[in-house]
Amino acid sequence: MLRLPEAHRDLFKKPFGTLYGSIGELLDRLEGRAVYAVGDVVTHNLLAAGVVPDVAIIDGYTMRIPCTRSPLLRARRLTAKNPPGTITDELVDAITDVVRNPPGVIFVEGEEDLAVIPLVLAAPAGAAVLYGQPQEGVVLRLVDASAKREAASMLTVFVRE
Repeated sequence: MLRLPEAHRDLFKKPFGTLYGSIGELLDRLEGRAVYAVGDVVTHNLLAAGVVPDVAIIDGYTMRIPCTRSPLLRARRLTAKNPPGTITDELVDAITDVVRNPPGVIFVEGEEDLAVIPLVLAAPAGAAVLYGQPQEGVVLRLVDASAKREAASMLTVFVRE
């Protein structure tokens, strides 16, 4: 398991991609792409806009409050334990599995906030990865070599336990 030290948490507060005020502002960027969503609200909002994500990673919460808008997706469901501030091998394995064989939903027991990092590393070039930026909107990261390098660089501040 990888743990993000408290001293480095601020590095993960800025968007890892382009910040949009709403899903509606970025829908045209998703056409023809595999769509991967991290978070209950982002997944719900994609579905409400008529976009069914190929992969969704949810935990039943938004900003640590039970999410009343948890999406109901008809897709293969995996479960992975992932305590707050960590990226577990179990989560990485589930992401790898569902990216290789979509569609799928990963229900995280714990917290899915950092799942965007291994998701970008596992996703094919050209995929769209979306996640919520609390109180600001939704972040879109198109997967390319630069995104993968940045995600790998982010992992260097984690500690293996």
